[in-house]
Amino acid sequence: MLADSTTDSHLLSRAVRDLAQRTNFPVAFGGWQSDGLVHVTSIHGTRTRSLEGLTVRADRGLGGRAMTELRPRMTPDYASSQHITHDYDRHVLGEGISALLAVPVIVAGRTRAVLYGGAWASADVGEITAAAAFQVADALGTELRIRDEVARRLAVASPPAATTGLVPAQREELRESYAELRSIAARIEDAGLRERIADVERRLAALTGEEAVTATDVRLSPRETDVLACAALGATNAEIAATLQLREGTVKAYLGAAMAKLDASTRHAAVAKARRAGLLP
Repeated sequence: MLADSTTDSHLLSRAVRDLAQRTNFPVAFGGWQSDGLVHVTSIHGTRTRSLEGLTVRADRGLGGRAMTELRPRMTPDYASSQHITHDYDRHVLGEGISALLAVPVIVAGRTRAVLYGGAWASADVGEITAAAAFQVADALGTELRIRDEVARRLAVASPPAATTGLVPAQREELRESYAELRSIAARIEDAGLRERIADVERRLAALTGEEAVTATDVRLSPRETDVLACAALGATNAEIAATLQLREGTVKAYLGAAMAKLDASTRHAAVAKARRAGLLP
């Protein structure tokens, strides 16, 4: 996966900045992995241009080991290390880096990117610093997994271009995708990522345009929508609670609030009215 789009470039740059801010490393850099190569495209805090154009091969150098071993690698003194190849001394030593940490970003069992933290003086990486770097890599990995799932479900849910509507099986798959995306978004703290997922949800909902949409002033809260989307699939309160990581009593309260707003006496009536109002697919 190369940083060949604005979104990918932004994600990597943000992760590199976060690593620099949350650790004691004055230098941070990173790149996407593609075909066994990590192309370093994001660089922060350097004093020279030595790291520009750095491309790391699998098994070569510190980052290459991290890439293939699927675990972080570090050295307190890069120049004297006998545990790595020194293919990239011109880049690393050219910047004057001594202590170096390489952390792979792992998604579905393979390295998607490598993040680096470097210091100009020899030093051991403390547990707190290392933990912060791992958290940055994990956060990027989580976002990539979610993006992959969003793309997969959108592709599955989209009707063939030659048709103007959805057959029942497609509509049901779309509704399952919508509910799952809502449950994924509910567990994400990143507001920007939640909004991107919400945009995909709106696109999914628009695919069911065959059904008449009734004008309404009803506004469901995000959690009320989450619960109603699961109920639309026939899930029980206990199943909804497990999916959304809520208490069963909390699910019941959200469902009751949604029914009240929609003036519905049953959950099935609430789902039907929400669909007619364009609040659910």
